[in-house]
Amino acid sequence: MPKNNEKQKVYFNAAQQQVMFRGCNTVVVVGGRRLGKSHGIVAPFLLRNIQRMAGGKHGIIASTFQQALTRTLPGTLEAFDSWGFKRNVHYVIGRKPEKCLHFEKPKTEPASYDNTISYYNGSISPIISQDVIGSSNSQTFDSVICDEAKFLNFVKLNEETFPANGGTTAHFGHLPYHHSMLIVSDMPTTKKGSWFLNYESKCDPELIEQIDGIIYEKWRILNKLKELQAKGIQPKAYLFDYYRTLCRDLAQFQRIAVDYNVFSSIENIQVLGENYIKQMKRDLPPLVFQTSILCKRVGLLKDGFYNCLKEADHYYTAFDNSYLQNLDYDFDKAKNMTCLQDGDVDKNAPICISFDYNGNINWLVAGQRSGIRMKTLKSFFVKYNRKLVELVNDFCKYYAPHKCHEVIYYYDSTALNSNYAVNDKDFATVIIDTFKANKWTVKGVYIGKPIGHMEKHNLINMALKGQSFEGKQLLFPMINKNNNEALILAMEQTGIYQGSDGFKKDKRGEKLAESDEDLLQNRTDGTDAWDTLWIGMNNFPAEHSFNGGLISSFV
Repeated sequence: MPKNNEKQKVYFNAAQQQVMFRGCNTVVVVGGRRLGKSHGIVAPFLLRNIQRMAGGKHGIIASTFQQALTRTLPGTLEAFDSWGFKRNVHYVIGRKPEKCLHFEKPKTEPASYDNTISYYNGSISPIISQDVIGSSNSQTFDSVICDEAKFLNFVKLNEETFPANGGTTAHFGHLPYHHSMLIVSDMPTTKKGSWFLNYESKCDPELIEQIDGIIYEKWRILNKLKELQAKGIQPKAYLFDYYRTLCRDLAQFQRIAVDYNVFSSIENIQVLGENYIKQMKRDLPPLVFQTSILCKRVGLLKDGFYNCLKEADHYYTAFDNSYLQNLDYDFDKAKNMTCLQDGDVDKNAPICISFDYNGNINWLVAGQRSGIRMKTLKSFFVKYNRKLVELVNDFCKYYAPHKCHEVIYYYDSTALNSNYAVNDKDFATVIIDTFKANKWTVKGVYIGKPIGHMEKHNLINMALKGQSFEGKQLLFPMINKNNNEALILAMEQTGIYQGSDGFKKDKRGEKLAESDEDLLQNRTDGTDAWDTLWIGMNNFPAEHSFNGGLISSFV
């Protein structure tokens, strides 16, 4: 807080101001990247509620603890800090406030302060992570914030969070923002992540227009009162009565209003600058740019090469929350994450890898077997001057804490006798040498020539449906959605076309020059790396046969 109650000027863009001034009970903001959602929307919403509902409980809902630790809380608390609202002075995280801080007690004291923000006036904010079982049990909230809503599980929200936000009205029932809810996200790309878009139909434009009109009228009357008082003229009593009537009517409308908003990143162009938008258009896959920057609703390819790929069946989230929680809310440590944050890695087993090799973009996809499941742990890509050496180094840096420094490298004939992505060595040799330089052991598994597109399409989609082939259970693909954003988008958008010898994966755009509308990482290169990994792990289960005859080379 500013010293001596001095006023502090803070810039808010038009989108942020609109949300704050309307102050509706239910607010949905579908906003582009760097719109200022955490700093200018989440933080003011939370600060208003903790101050005006002192001693209340204001839940912060995240899909994973990692999300809360690395994205939601840092931006929000950075805003608090810039406004003079300081950590360990005005609030503490993850512990019961010390007596020397003289904090007020909450209306309802939590059973544990481990994942709770406690404020000076007794308000608290439980950090509810949907990947922590029971984190919202027995909770009753006075307000909730749902950040990065496209990743939230709507069933859990509907069964656990929404009912918890409808509790007692004894202390704050007279306030229009009691039991308020803020839902924030960029534009979703899947049906499962689109649940909050339904709030558009619940938003009454006429009611929002009435609210805007009253806000303007309040501002006009307040200015008139100030002008009269500045001139030494006593305002008529009816002006004060009229102003109070406006305040009362506004509160009644705010209490029942749903404010649904869609803002592109361009709304914050005065802060971002035009070059940022141009850079994002250049660097992001088109679908990501359309949804995450421009906030446009984009339909998914329904009859593509991976037409049986479904978010509900094949995507998963897995973080090691015990590791993340042991960071003690140190946001600087949380910025530089390694595989220690991942909860899906068998730390004592080798990691299976495959590559796709190209002149301008190279991919690495990493996975492990778990029973009949193939887990796609993480994918990496490098572009232009960064080649295979840098790609392998990126992998080794991320997995440096992995206990088993051993990879099973699946490769087909495209890795041999070719060097257009490197200098004078073929791809396989460069990859093996770079792993050895990083003190990793490589077990190379040659899987032969690439199989035909039609056969591959049929086999992979049978696997996606959980089927068997010739009496053998195919590995069921599972993809860590947090570690494979670009890969997932590429797979969802990979098409097919009819060739002279049947339909094929539509790879015709791979050799074209990159443009703002057609970026390298949104093409099919990464999907080819994934195909090779699935075929290798499915047909050559070398991770269980280190001493068998399936492995063609040990290095």
